[in-house]
Amino acid sequence: MDGFLFWDLGVIDYAEALAEQTSVFNSLIAAKLQEKHEWNHLLFCEHMPVLTIGKSGKNNNMLIPEERLKQRGISLYHVNRGGDITYHGPGQITGYPVFDLETWQMGLKQYIDTLEEIVIRFLNLYGIQGERLPGATGVWIDTGLPGKARKICAIGVKSSRYVTMHGFALNINTDLDYFSLINPCGFVDKGVTSLAKELGGKQDFNRAKEQLHCLFTTFFD
Repeated sequence: MDGFLFWDLGVIDYAEALAEQTSVFNSLIAAKLQEKHEWNHLLFCEHMPVLTIGKSGKNNNMLIPEERLKQRGISLYHVNRGGDITYHGPGQITGYPVFDLETWQMGLKQYIDTLEEIVIRFLNLYGIQGERLPGATGVWIDTGLPGKARKICAIGVKSSRYVTMHGFALNINTDLDYFSLINPCGFVDKGVTSLAKELGGKQDFNRAKEQLHCLFTTFFD
C-alpha cells in the first residue's frame, strides 16, 4: 500500500490536531505490529497562535512569562517531537506526515532530508533559493551571508518503529511578530522569515498548499 491519504484540516485547534495525528500514528503502529496494512496520512492545517516546545527544548527560550501568553490568547504545549520551541499560527502551513517510512525503505535521516528537499523545491517555484544549514534542521535563506540567515520552515518529528508524527511549519503569510516572544528553535543569532516577506506581499495560501501537496506526491508516491 504505497502513497498516502491527504487531509486538509483547515484552521484547527492544536490539541485537536494533535489528537487526530496521534490516533493515526497509533493505528499505523498497531497495524504494523499485526503485520497488517494501513494507510499513511498527510495532514495539513493552520493553528491559532500557539507555542510548542519539543522534548529537547528549554523553557528559557520563551521570552515572556506563561501568564502573559494566556493574556495574549497564545496557547503553550510541551510535545514529544524533536527540536526546541517554535510558533504556529494563521498563514502558516503546518504539516503532519504520519508515515511508515518502511513503505519507502527510508530511514529517519533520509526522511528529514526529504522534507527539507520538498520545501526547497517549493520555494524554487517562487524564485527563492532555500538552503540547508549544517547543525540546524529546517530550511533557511541566505545561510552564507553573515547575520542574514533566516529560517522559513521549521521541522521537528517523532518516530517509533519507523512511523512518524509531528512534521513541519512553513511560513507563508505568517505574522512574524510572534517569533519575537521566543528564541525560535533555540537560536538567538538567526532570523525568521516568510514567503510573503521575501516576496513583498501576501501570497495565495490555497495555491501554496496545493503546490506543496503536489510535491509530496512526487516524493512519496
